[in-house]
Amino acid sequence: MTSVERVPEDQIVVEGLTGDAAIAHALKQCDLDVLAAYPITPQTIIVEDYQKFAANGEVDAKVIPVESEHSAMSACVGASAVGARVATASASAGLALMWEVLYCASGMRMPIVFTVANRALSAPINIHNDWSDTYGARDSGFIQIYCQSGQEAYDTTIMAFKIAEDHDVLLPIIVAIDGFILSHNVERVEMLPTEAVHKFLGKRVPFIALDPTKPITMGPLALTDYYFEFKQQQIDAINAVPDVFKKVEAEFEKMTGRKYGMFETYKTEDADIILFTHSSPGGTAKAVVDALREQGEKVGVLRLRMFRPFPAKEIAEAVKHAKAVVVFEKCLSFGAPANPLAMEVRTALYDLEKRPMVTDFVIGLGGRDVPPTTIVEGYEKTKEYLKKGKAPFFETLGVRK
Repeated sequence: MTSVERVPEDQIVVEGLTGDAAIAHALKQCDLDVLAAYPITPQTIIVEDYQKFAANGEVDAKVIPVESEHSAMSACVGASAVGARVATASASAGLALMWEVLYCASGMRMPIVFTVANRALSAPINIHNDWSDTYGARDSGFIQIYCQSGQEAYDTTIMAFKIAEDHDVLLPIIVAIDGFILSHNVERVEMLPTEAVHKFLGKRVPFIALDPTKPITMGPLALTDYYFEFKQQQIDAINAVPDVFKKVEAEFEKMTGRKYGMFETYKTEDADIILFTHSSPGGTAKAVVDALREQGEKVGVLRLRMFRPFPAKEIAEAVKHAKAVVVFEKCLSFGAPANPLAMEVRTALYDLEKRPMVTDFVIGLGGRDVPPTTIVEGYEKTKEYLKKGKAPFFETLGVRK
């Protein structure tokens, strides 16, 4: 790890930025070699802003305007293979078009930073937020981290390079924000001096890279004799992520005073019921908890940040004292008994001698508003299920019947 010092306050630049712009500014400071991307709402501003930086001579990176998202991730894999520091951005159908190459990126151990403004998948066509796109990629071998604010998105994008490029990891990483809800809303963001970011990250040191003077092949073919061993290496790599994440964030905290953790707990210490979600609903849930606490309710929030690898043991420890965990998620897993986030939570709690009840509420699909009343509804339903001793596997909230 590089040695960093606390950045003096008079060197911090404060601006009002959208979530997309905050990510673009972070990428600007991360000393990229290549950014390859194709425009798709609501991530387009990330790449548009970065291209402005490139056009103005503010960055040295090669910006590749490819013909599709499949080509964008392919270009990122090729650039990363020769040792470049690489990033891309996408959402929704664009991410889906990358599908084949996502598995190539992780299987070839390319530490690509992939920023996503989460958006619903067709059909019907919808440009607004839910988590169907990145949740669909949950088994692709990408690390996944979800952000609640522009500041968190800026900070996490910077840390993402250091996590992904660590030689114990060497995996691509998704940094996700809620489309329009965060991508297009303006918030106060504290930005570091570029020199401090450069010192924090250092130069990428490839574990191995393509070199015409020392020819090798990457990801060509592995049949029954070797394929399984490659997958085991990916297992070992993603299992190393939590320790690397903690080291990187400790160093980032030393530089900035800010830390986020793999998840955030809010008023959970004595909570009988814990609301469990991530991204923008996390802020709404905290506001609901404040109001319910004033009424004497023992309720708290666990806001997840790291979805892959899922911090199962740590979450089980954080919620084991509760009577119920109320999951709110913006994704459906059609035909499954429950949905992705709830299934992860239930699995995490499985080995506890006394497990909290887990209720699962699907909310906000296609950008449907998630007001505090929706969170309260899920909370009140869970209280009733606790009395009955049984709950449905999942329900939808906020849907017209």
